[in-house]
Amino acid sequence: MPDPLQWLTAAKSAGMQGGIAVIKHHDGFCLWPTSTTKHNLTSSSNANAKETNVPRDFAAAAKKLGMKYGFYISPWDRNSPYWAEKDDDGNYTSTYTNDVFFKQCAEAATYGDDQFEMWFDGARGGSGHYGGKGGKRDIPNATTYYDIPNLRDSIHKVCPNIILWGEGGEARWIGNEAGWAGETNWAMGSGEYGDENGWQWHPGESDAKATTKGWFWHEGEGIYSAERLFQMYLETVGRNATFILNIPPDKTGKLPAQTVNRMKELGQMITNRLGNDLAKNAQVEASATRQGGATVSYEAGNVTDGDKNTYWATDDGTTSASLTFTWDTPQTLHYVSMMEFIRLGQRVKSFTIETSEDGTTFTRRGGNIKTTTIGYKRIVPLNGNTASSYDAGVKAKAVRITINDAKACPLLHTVSIY
Repeated sequence: MPDPLQWLTAAKSAGMQGGIAVIKHHDGFCLWPTSTTKHNLTSSSNANAKETNVPRDFAAAAKKLGMKYGFYISPWDRNSPYWAEKDDDGNYTSTYTNDVFFKQCAEAATYGDDQFEMWFDGARGGSGHYGGKGGKRDIPNATTYYDIPNLRDSIHKVCPNIILWGEGGEARWIGNEAGWAGETNWAMGSGEYGDENGWQWHPGESDAKATTKGWFWHEGEGIYSAERLFQMYLETVGRNATFILNIPPDKTGKLPAQTVNRMKELGQMITNRLGNDLAKNAQVEASATRQGGATVSYEAGNVTDGDKNTYWATDDGTTSASLTFTWDTPQTLHYVSMMEFIRLGQRVKSFTIETSEDGTTFTRRGGNIKTTTIGYKRIVPLNGNTASSYDAGVKAKAVRITINDAKACPLLHTVSIY
């Protein structure tokens, strides 16, 4: 039997905040009792399938664990006779979009109005069964064929805070399936790096496999080391992207023991390396600070107060300034993490991180890493090596972060030093 509670418990142990269950992939088989097709678990010869409803059980498990949840529904359907169907004049019909795909998305939306994401893969055609007709089909334009603007409006009415990924146009595929985003990564544009001048807010999500033999479970597959998965974390979450890690259940409906254990190991590694924020115990000074109002302050201390609603800022037109963190005694440091007040846009274009062991002479850190964009979050290993980021560390009594250039006055709501 599928065990969503076990899946999500393992994900939570790795520090994940939510999960996305694949309830329909390109084969078109639906893991819930849908009215749109007989190609669903109610037609299965497995007796357990009659009692199974993955989106129902996944949503319940997520709520029990206090996690976010959503569903993957493939727009491409290699089983449906209606997918990419054409009429006698050679025009694409709307039967699949209206009577199958829209309804499947609407059914998924009924499993919770607090869903955080509906995941539409980008597959746009290929060979399939197509109701017994077989052959190869494709569509010229996914946005038009799936009537995405109408779909987006309809789903948001039911789930107001949901994000429609991929074909939904509200978050982008980062451009690879290897667990990395560009060191320069704007939340506008497309691909690994985004576009500084992109007109649409389009943040990146990076999907990657935790196992070695593909997206689904395979006999004899291995799982990547916690160190490798931590590297992916640094190169996605630490580069202004969301990290989506695939962990497939086996034939029993459960995650294998090696996966469960590796998730715990990864979570412990993240806690050990990024759990003790030394910036909270430092004195913080800014080279420039925006004048506050009657009820608001933009002082440097806002970056260590733990409040995501406060931030340090400079005056309009001031696009270069620095923050300096000091301790009375030398600290052993490995990482610097920064977060822009992203509600007011992504601004920073260039920054520098330096450390000082005596509080006077500063040395640039980060190796050859491009210290350009920050965005929602940027984590920089001071040794400049994401593949082997945790070494003996750097001894320092001071850390100086200099914003060299920004699209407008920089706004940082959190700086953490580990």
